[in-house]
Amino acid sequence: MRIARRSALTRWQRWRSGPTLRIPRGADDVENTNRRFLLYGVMPLWFVPAVADWVMHRRSDIEHTSGVRESAIHALMMTEAGLPVVAGLTAKVNPLVLSLMGGAALAHGATALWDVSLATHKREVTPVEQHIHSFLEVLPLTAAAFTTCLHWDQARKAIKGGGRADDWKLLPKERPLSARYLGAIAAGVGLCIVLPYAEEMIRCVRARRNDEVGVVNLGATQTPTSDRYALPS
Repeated sequence: MRIARRSALTRWQRWRSGPTLRIPRGADDVENTNRRFLLYGVMPLWFVPAVADWVMHRRSDIEHTSGVRESAIHALMMTEAGLPVVAGLTAKVNPLVLSLMGGAALAHGATALWDVSLATHKREVTPVEQHIHSFLEVLPLTAAAFTTCLHWDQARKAIKGGGRADDWKLLPKERPLSARYLGAIAAGVGLCIVLPYAEEMIRCVRARRNDEVGVVNLGATQTPTSDRYALPS
């Protein structure tokens, strides 16, 4: 057991030592076409509806309606989508990673339903926002589907329960993605997802605190009923 753990840890310590995965320019075979669309199509598409959804939340005055609770659900959904993305970009795609992607996609869909159920009772959810939600719900499923097609041999192992110990370990890619690509994706996540939704949470927390302070101040300024109707001595 210790030897296996040390082996996995050693691989992660050297995860950038392998040859970088490169898609040949002009390659039009199915595998490279799917990989190109997944890396340069599906991944960047995640940023656009994420920012658009944040704009919709801001316009509907989320901090004074559904508030912190809905913003926390948004953070949960971003985590559910982000963890399999990190695993898919850095780890070897095996039955463990494919299972993580599929489970996270299902959890994301269930949480999205919870989110909309809460939001529609607290604030206005326009048809445009609902359409944006559709993109955000489909993208994790699309990424999981394309990854599964690219690694069908691993998908079959996942269905059968895996045959080797390495099938259920989180291991680094033998051919890692380029540092430039990973840096660009990290920058996009930070600018288009982490910062906007952190700002949303800060607004919601501040609004709740202001409301609580206002309630306390209102209660302090009200005259007790017994004093209000007391006869002068």
